[in-house]
Amino acid sequence: MRVEQVDWVEIPAGLLRRGTPIDEVAEVALRYADTGVPVEWYRKEAPRAEIRVPAFRIARTQVTVGQWTLFAAATGRPTPQTSANHPIVGVTWDAAMAYCQWLGEQLDDPGVRLPTEGEWERAARGDDGREFPWGAQYRTGLANLVDLGIGTTMPVGSFPAGASPFGVLDMAGNADEWTSTLYAPYPGAPHEVPSTEDWAFDPHVTRGGAFCHDRDLARCARRHGAYERDLAAIGVGLRLAAPAE
Repeated sequence: MRVEQVDWVEIPAGLLRRGTPIDEVAEVALRYADTGVPVEWYRKEAPRAEIRVPAFRIARTQVTVGQWTLFAAATGRPTPQTSANHPIVGVTWDAAMAYCQWLGEQLDDPGVRLPTEGEWERAARGDDGREFPWGAQYRTGLANLVDLGIGTTMPVGSFPAGASPFGVLDMAGNADEWTSTLYAPYPGAPHEVPSTEDWAFDPHVTRGGAFCHDRDLARCARRHGAYERDLAAIGVGLRLAAPAE
């Protein structure tokens, strides 16, 4: 089997309205109170800031089992026994980085990497401060989250109506996605926000949520992490990024 070319989406340089205004955090927590998420978790999103993000590329879909299988065979890693067109989950951050390096070598594209947290949010939000990749309101059926009751992954790209403004798919649900960014409070964050998350299995930020997560993790601003050791059970996967061409 030959390595597939990545279906890149070109994200133009622009301003990201990152995060959530401090004075809106309590209202956000109340809006999602039924999920059981405490207000402290939303404070990590504050404050809102306008960040200029240079142009970059991001993969339209998450890395699939089929794409990962070639890497696994070449590097002696176990091959998942799930459908080839589903996102790969159960991937450590180190393995995700190794995959990026390996794929870059195969494609003669050494810039292949994980997105930064800012790049991820820019690709999900576009030029406005929308709450979800598809718009301001949550709608069941636009992402593979726990409310669908499926309980596992689905083929990537199964929810085209849930695409981001740039046409990037599954930025909410299906698989939680590694970024290259180490967790730290945003500059000017509320003093209650922890400087580290020592309880996390890995210190890097994940974004988007997985099939087992609630709708709060579909929010473009929501910062997450790998808080359990069983990365397959919590649906941790990856999406590729690269410098603009």
